[in-house]
Amino acid sequence: MAERTATIASSSGLHARPAKLFVQEVQSKGVPVTIAVEGGADLNAGSILSIMGLGASQGSVVTLKAEGEGAEKALDELVAFLEIDHDAA
Repeated sequence: MAERTATIASSSGLHARPAKLFVQEVQSKGVPVTIAVEGGADLNAGSILSIMGLGASQGSVVTLKAEGEGAEKALDELVAFLEIDHDAA
């Protein structure tokens, strides 16, 4: 299983617009991905309800996990996505 950590850059954290965009990114990868905040349970990263309930604010460190063909590349791309402030656009 591939695993990466990322620091949330968006000023609103993973809420509202950044959460929606992130879920769309996850769903486009074609591999199941989980996300967790430190000390939290692994949640389905492709679910807007899971992401909104995650409570990840700006500066939170999250752990992404995936397995299957393309998992490494998918996680690299998702980490890059999370480390951009999507509220600044």
